[in-house]
Amino acid sequence: MAKQLVRVVSAEYVRGHLLRIEFSDGVEKTVDFSRWLHGEVFRKLVNKREFKRFFIAGGTVCWPNGADIAPETLRSGAE
Repeated sequence: MAKQLVRVVSAEYVRGHLLRIEFSDGVEKTVDFSRWLHGEVFRKLVNKREFKRFFIAGGTVCWPNGADIAPETLRSGAE
């Protein structure tokens, strides 16, 4: 039997670069995205105004500039 992939089903802005995320397995965690905000694609998200433009697509958190982070990474990177 194949293991179900965990997906992000909802995300809510908390403060700074923190998002409260609910996963498809029912787990809810607060994730600090600041650790991933380096490199060309993520650099814009250091600006909180840009960071707050997140949305859910394809089972994970995404931004209009094309940035996203795999849901498994978010799940394991949660506080």
